[in-house]
Amino acid sequence: MGVAFIGLGHMGLPMARNLAKAGHAVTGFDIVPALVERAAQAGIAPAPSIAACVSGAEWVVTMLPSSPHVRAAWAGPGGVLEHAPAGARFIDSSTIDPMAAREVAALAAARGHAMIDAPVSGGTAGAEAATLTFMVGGDAADFEAARALLASMGKNLVHCGAAGNGQVAKICNNLMLAIGMIATSEGMALATRLGMDPKVFAGIVNTSSGRCWSSDTYNPWPGVLDSAPASRGYTGGFGTDLMLKDLGLAADAARAAKVPILAGSLAQQLYQRHSSAGHGALDFSSIVMQVTGTAP
Repeated sequence: MGVAFIGLGHMGLPMARNLAKAGHAVTGFDIVPALVERAAQAGIAPAPSIAACVSGAEWVVTMLPSSPHVRAAWAGPGGVLEHAPAGARFIDSSTIDPMAAREVAALAAARGHAMIDAPVSGGTAGAEAATLTFMVGGDAADFEAARALLASMGKNLVHCGAAGNGQVAKICNNLMLAIGMIATSEGMALATRLGMDPKVFAGIVNTSSGRCWSSDTYNPWPGVLDSAPASRGYTGGFGTDLMLKDLGLAADAARAAKVPILAGSLAQQLYQRHSSAGHGALDFSSIVMQVTGTAP
């Protein structure tokens, strides 16, 4: 299929590359010219603008940083809705406010285009390996139509319900992840300070009731898991500022829904403090530094 892919950053480029590997004809655009050049080296046809990127496309996929970027790319002057051909189908894999996702989907529907929101979980490693989880909001028939395309980029495809529900699943999941990472960091720090070997303690936790993804797959203590960002100086992975953005989205949604998120609010403040200390580019598991005072 002919696919226009807009947003070729850390997540977007490997996703677009996997679409090309699966045999789709992929054209790419990003506002950063260097990223378009990098995509061209990966076999993706470069485009100088959104208009040129979506020309003739059967599918348009976006992977962008925030709600304002999504609104501008889709509904702004020179955007996708202005230039996409009749019958083109849309996928937005950005992580944004659920209400913004529903707004853009409604604008697309008004122009006769089917659109799903399909944020992802799995990070850059999942994007590279095409093992992402897609949490999809939108009509069930549109989800089925997109299944083959999504399967070229991910392993677990979940229909979450109506438009915007993919974003609901993503921000609520990351709310829980942020809280869990802080809890794991505190437990690891206390056990180590009290004389436990961190690997031994992690092994106990991961076969006991304290087990969670933050402990058994993404442990924040250096040397516990060779594959985790903690064992490479908290580089790569999912940045602190990205987690902070998702916590902000969760806080906004909770306020609108009148649902108290007390632990989530504290997590947001801790990640804000961590970012303000200059660690925004480090993986979010580096929040352990707020417990220990420095990198363990």
